[in-house]
Amino acid sequence: MRKILKYVGLTLLLLLVVGSVTLYIMSRPDVARFSTAELSGRVPVMASQRTETFPTINVPEATSWPAGQAPRAAEGLTVGRFAEGLDHPRTILVLPNGDVLTAESQSPPRKDGGVQGAVMKNLMGKAGAGRKPSANRITLLRDADGDGKAELKSTYISGLNSPYGMALVGDTLYVANTDALLAFPYVEGETKMSGKPVKIVDLPAKGTNRHWTKSLTAAPNGWLYIGVGADSNIGEAGMNREFRRASVLEVRPESKYIRTFAAGIRNPVGLAFYPGSEQLWTVVNERDMLGSDLVPDYLTDVDEGDFYGWPWYYWGGFIDPRVEPETEDRRQYVKRPAYGLGAHTAPLGFTFTEGLALGERWANGALIARHGSWNRDPVAGYDVVFVKFGANGKPLDALPITLLDRFLAADGKTTRGRPADVKVAKDGSALVADDTGGVIWRVAKAG
Repeated sequence: MRKILKYVGLTLLLLLVVGSVTLYIMSRPDVARFSTAELSGRVPVMASQRTETFPTINVPEATSWPAGQAPRAAEGLTVGRFAEGLDHPRTILVLPNGDVLTAESQSPPRKDGGVQGAVMKNLMGKAGAGRKPSANRITLLRDADGDGKAELKSTYISGLNSPYGMALVGDTLYVANTDALLAFPYVEGETKMSGKPVKIVDLPAKGTNRHWTKSLTAAPNGWLYIGVGADSNIGEAGMNREFRRASVLEVRPESKYIRTFAAGIRNPVGLAFYPGSEQLWTVVNERDMLGSDLVPDYLTDVDEGDFYGWPWYYWGGFIDPRVEPETEDRRQYVKRPAYGLGAHTAPLGFTFTEGLALGERWANGALIARHGSWNRDPVAGYDVVFVKFGANGKPLDALPITLLDRFLAADGKTTRGRPADVKVAKDGSALVADDTGGVIWRVAKAG
């Protein structure tokens, strides 16, 4: 009997050792084989899939900007503080009179409990998010004397629900809360909204609301387009929870009509129309846990009926083996993105450079705020980059150019801020919303 117990004990010990070693190996971070540059451009490298049981976790800790310090601007440019002391400025809207609106916002309370929820909450806290409730307001900033600093900071709209997208059409200001699109009467020059909101449509916000941001832009004809991210990584909780998610939605505000304009786009965040055209573009955060080199986030044009493959496919038809195949195979209809922005760089806000007065180098292209990775080794993003376009209204076959960087500290383990949006000010400077830094930076031509 003792002999049997001895063998049983040794077997259990061996299983424990093997299990521990296996768990250790499976939980090791996946180190990138390719640089962000190699994973960028019109034809980025498509690395081999390295499916992860546990995500690579590499979250630089959010700190604050030391006094007198700022990000680094490209040669020939300067950067200064347009406004500071803000509470997570996420998006920017420049009004016709030069006033600037910024949505101060964070994720609403989430229902994802258990171990996964606790881990995500811890990671978000380390990255500088969720340490306190969302400010839920839009703030108006005004630089009346033209010195490049906003001397007026006024709460313009309060009591919102994780607001994100903003668009002005005529005398109507549209605001995309996490759960609804609202319309406010806009009066130029007001420093506080005097009118009451009207709800236009509800927006998807059930489930964990994992991707809570609702980006917004207006077409030349006044119709609105809203970017809605997936409520999961690859639909693992069931596609019934993804109704009107992972999509760009079209809203016709005069009739309160809403429909899916394009689908299969995991998390379309920034939205903008190419100047002088009716061509919609977006920047997209792709899926996780295929390794540090997959899948490149991207910039792309979006047409009615486009399908970008999520969750079954990525980058024009590569199959994600983790997802059960569709009943109807739509691989042949998957549209390939126009331009890669590196894996896990997390592009959020972007704008075309019409009206930008930083020099010819920055003309005819897109400025993109890359919020930065949390699941890549080494980290990527944490900068603002420029993608040059050609006369055909498409990105050139060239790599992105850095406009603003060093949000990531030299040690690579801490951040002073995280770029979340970029817009062109009325005076031709570039305004960059620094989410965790609580600053809006102003980039202008030196001298």
